[in-house]
Amino acid sequence: MSRRHAAQKREVIPDPKFNDLVVTKFMNAVMEQGKKSVAERIVYGAFEKMEAKAKSDPIQLFRQALDNVMPAVEVRSRRVGGATYQVPVEVRSERRQALAIRWIIAAARARNEKTMVERLSGELLDAANNRGTAVKKREDTHKMAEANRAFSHYRW
Repeated sequence: MSRRHAAQKREVIPDPKFNDLVVTKFMNAVMEQGKKSVAERIVYGAFEKMEAKAKSDPIQLFRQALDNVMPAVEVRSRRVGGATYQVPVEVRSERRQALAIRWIIAAARARNEKTMVERLSGELLDAANNRGTAVKKREDTHKMAEANRAFSHYRW
């Protein structure tokens, strides 16, 4: 990590279908090897499948899923006098969103359905209903922070 300059934030253009910045970020995270059209097809396909299964607005379900996966606290390693402590710290809003997106996609890729569209729609629906692997990851992160609350005075 460079000590001289902070990394510049890139402007993301809202997606064409829903005109939403978060959906674009999600799409970019799904994308592999620069294949944006493939990622677009996967995400929009997953949204259509979610709409068919849940009979409600896919963007609302997507936002609900993200909210359910976003962590409030996490642990960061801090070295104090030769010992390394796991210090619980609050998560910035941008990082919360990035972690939630990353965890949902990782959980979707680990699922057993046949196509990525089915995996992603299943994971998003699970996350929206407060269950699934991504939500479990958030719970584990919170448990870890709770267990290490004794070291919170090492916060910087």
